[in-house]
Amino acid sequence: MARPNRPDSKENGDGAGAYSVDGIPVVDLEVLANGDSDRRSEAIRHLGRACAEWGFFMVINHGVPESLQGATMDACKELFSLPTEEKSEYMDAGPMDPVRVGTGFNSAVDGAKYWRDYLKMFAHPELHCPAKPAYLREIAAEYATRTRGLMLDLTTAISESLGLDGGRIAEALNLEKCFQIIVGNHYPPAGPDVGAIGLPTHSDHGLLTLLFQNGVDGLQVKHGGEWLLAKPVPGSFFVIAGDQLEIVSNGRYKAVLHRALVDGEQARMSFVSLIGPCLDAVVEPIPELAREAPQGAKFGAIKYREYMEHQQSNKLRENTALDIVRVQREILTSEGSPNSSLINV
Repeated sequence: MARPNRPDSKENGDGAGAYSVDGIPVVDLEVLANGDSDRRSEAIRHLGRACAEWGFFMVINHGVPESLQGATMDACKELFSLPTEEKSEYMDAGPMDPVRVGTGFNSAVDGAKYWRDYLKMFAHPELHCPAKPAYLREIAAEYATRTRGLMLDLTTAISESLGLDGGRIAEALNLEKCFQIIVGNHYPPAGPDVGAIGLPTHSDHGLLTLLFQNGVDGLQVKHGGEWLLAKPVPGSFFVIAGDQLEIVSNGRYKAVLHRALVDGEQARMSFVSLIGPCLDAVVEPIPELAREAPQGAKFGAIKYREYMEHQQSNKLRENTALDIVRVQREILTSEGSPNSSLINV
């Protein structure tokens, strides 16, 4: 894929794997995989800056066919159109059940209206899928496999960008047995209801999330204290850094806050693939990174299953789930005595 010819594009770096569009970093997987030493090194540094400064970027030349993306979205759309009785067994599922179909359509929470239908499927280590439409399982299996491979490749490069061996994060989180979930979202047009949103501000509980959409914008990310509408490069995926990356990197890389807006006239669809550690992995800052930090480890250890259950069972409130593992430290006053207040570091 050539770089987009856009007058508002801003270039960073000299290699084809290091540039940005509308300020959002763009990572070229082809350069990470097959670039010469200089170009790959520049791409690794650019990826590290994207994770540290944004927690968000786009990836191009990723190898996932657009035809597969389209087929995945079409199958999800067909499921949403099924009669309620044909999907009712999944509509009473809880947050940790392997298949869940639900709706937030016109439901009011904390004064805001959420307009969203969704399908959630656990995809790895084992794929769980609704029985209908019948072809969904085959498509979901291929989509899960390809996107999982893509995110594992990115994880290798992210590990290198932290000065670690490429396999260090995968080893620490037992990513051979990683947890993966795929999610289809349908946001009906809100019409004149300006109070409706798709999803409130949150960070993702996993390690990395891939997202593509149907051509209707609505994903906003928080950067520099401002909300920015993310507009994708054609054929790209958005990549969203999650809470587990912030923990394992000891806070060097941030889980980005993001939300979904609803269009007034057009239905928006998005499809998400998320990987996290093995559910039984104990997640904590990688010791090498904790030793480098002046104040040591910024997070305690927690089993990923417990973290996910906590986040999924509570209302989405920005990234407050991380508070259960943040290390609290006393502030010293100018006289050197402890202050009674505490800060999260």
